[in-house]
Amino acid sequence: MNGILAIAGLGGCSDDNDADPVGRTESAARVKIGVIMPDTTSSQRWASQDTPYLKEAFAAAGVPSDIRNAEGDRAQFERIADDMIAGGASVLIIVSQDSPTGKAVLDKAKAAGVRTIDYDRLTLNGGADYHVSFDNEAVGRLQAVGLKKCLNAKQYRNPVVATLNGSPTDNNATLFKDGYESILQPLYDRAEYTKGPDQWVKDWNEGEATAVFDQMLTQQPLIRGVLAANDGLADATIGVLKSQGLNGSVPVTGQDATVSGLQNILTGDQCMTVFKDIKPEAEQAAALAVALHRGERPVVKELLKDPESGAFVPFVKLEPTAITRANIKHVFDVGFADRAEVCSAKYVRLCRQAGI
Repeated sequence: MNGILAIAGLGGCSDDNDADPVGRTESAARVKIGVIMPDTTSSQRWASQDTPYLKEAFAAAGVPSDIRNAEGDRAQFERIADDMIAGGASVLIIVSQDSPTGKAVLDKAKAAGVRTIDYDRLTLNGGADYHVSFDNEAVGRLQAVGLKKCLNAKQYRNPVVATLNGSPTDNNATLFKDGYESILQPLYDRAEYTKGPDQWVKDWNEGEATAVFDQMLTQQPLIRGVLAANDGLADATIGVLKSQGLNGSVPVTGQDATVSGLQNILTGDQCMTVFKDIKPEAEQAAALAVALHRGERPVVKELLKDPESGAFVPFVKLEPTAITRANIKHVFDVGFADRAEVCSAKYVRLCRQAGI
């Protein structure tokens, strides 16, 4: 992975060393690092993984933090930001729900002298000081390569492939699509695959994904592969396939290595997922935030071009990993997945068979 250069370690520093890190008049007790998560529905990760990992990293650094979730409410997202800025936040980390909302928050933070980090999702034209995320085009490429392998294993000839993209307001969803289309489009062009229905799913909503894929399958019953942009969309797709007795025979991709995604892989209903190790992502973002909180100016190796503004944002990039039934044990071995949670009830035997 591409790491951060010239950042002090996270441990061993007390709040006494952090007083007045950005020349403010607030007491050290009031100066915190603020974090705004987007929701608890587009992915389990925001509440169950990112939040505790960030809390742990800030606690290890001895730096106070304020981590809140906007629960999918854009107005609430801005209200939380206003409250954090007014409360003397030195650094603001945000996961944008959409770029206009994220930009409004980043503009306010900049006007107040608060340093900013786009976490996981880039806010288009937002002008954040830093961005921490995975190589999201690589995520999409892994999905397409995984789907291709699964379709080859089924020995389908010229299969119809449907695509459920993520939210059109999430730049990551665009990058995922750029990645998987770079693999799939040449296959369509050579008539090795047939391009089927292709639709975006607002806010990554699984209920909408169910309705979208149900309509896709009604219109094109010969769909033989589904590029679903994350595990939530995959689970919705699999639900529709089950209702038609097609689960397992139609490969479906995913992303995030969620509990449902891993369980669907164990049953054979999902072809693969993409594992993005959230702990190092959270630790990298925390390291940046702590350095900024202390008045340092971290140096990052890579720059990412904002496709809307054309500006370059210092970018801490992490690498994703494709997960199939063959290597599913990896996400348990590194402590990402909880065996007790995934391997419950009917999944106990399947977990044993997979060596978990």
